[in-house]
Amino acid sequence: MIVAKVDPALLAEELAANEDVLTALAENGDISSIVRSIDLHFKGSQTNIEMLASSAETLGFRFLGFAEYEDGDLAADLQIDSTSDRAAITELTRRALEIEILHAVEFDGWGCHAETGLED
Repeated sequence: MIVAKVDPALLAEELAANEDVLTALAENGDISSIVRSIDLHFKGSQTNIEMLASSAETLGFRFLGFAEYEDGDLAADLQIDSTSDRAAITELTRRALEIEILHAVEFDGWGCHAETGLED
């Protein structure tokens, strides 16, 4: 597997932004050790987004679908099952930034539902 060198400053910026999401999850009773689906959003040119979508499984993700922006860019939503603990989200963010570099797309964040251990 090819690994891209992620800019440490960009990684630090993304990890700082993650803190807001992790805080919100915790405020909603999230038990971070519970495995759940986590969605990742990438945007870019049609060619690059389609190539990313076709590579999703090889990268360890599920491809969920496309969206289109007014500026002509496409977005691809990918999904993976993971915990939401800080270490897992840090690694997931690093992987997303590597994908951004290797596929010439823009990582546009991640999200998931709080898992409280209670049935819905």
